[in-house]
Amino acid sequence: MSENSHGWADPSPAGLIALALALFCFYAVLGGHVQATAAPLIGLWFLGGFVVQFIVAIVELKNGSVQGGNSFLFFSAIFMLVSGMGYIFKYFAAINNWPIDPTIDGYAWMILGLALIVWTPATLKTSPLFMSILVLLLDVGIPMVALMNLGILSHSFAAPIAYMCLICTGLSLYLSAAIMTNIAFGKSVIPIHGPIIK
Repeated sequence: MSENSHGWADPSPAGLIALALALFCFYAVLGGHVQATAAPLIGLWFLGGFVVQFIVAIVELKNGSVQGGNSFLFFSAIFMLVSGMGYIFKYFAAINNWPIDPTIDGYAWMILGLALIVWTPATLKTSPLFMSILVLLLDVGIPMVALMNLGILSHSFAAPIAYMCLICTGLSLYLSAAIMTNIAFGKSVIPIHGPIIK
């Protein structure tokens, strides 16, 4: 698509930056790099990411991208909005001694993970190689987070999941830069390679 097009432009670079932000925050939390008191600020960053990804979803759907539009739509709601409000709520629940059962997050995250897994063939067919790698890593990491929240996996798995998030952060940033640069120059300056499934 040309930079001078009069149609809707590709919003995916902004959505990928929001995804990178969320994944880097997850890396910081799961890797033990921030204290629990960071939760309200993380929640606010996620709420900002929700706005970006929701807009991206609407534009992607308008442009006819079933895979991209639906992925950004459910990521905006579940990954961003619910996680953001969850971080804020759990922080206030902890300081006010409100009784909550956080294992419900495990059930909800499992649906998020399963949705991503069943949508993976569409991603492998329609998305660039690096997006497919990102999704395949999330196919492993998100169910692991769900199983930790359910108490089935020990929290010793947090460190490997943190590094998966770090790798996915890099992939998101790379893809965002590649899409922006390639559109600006009207040619493939930064390679993104084609889909895994031809």
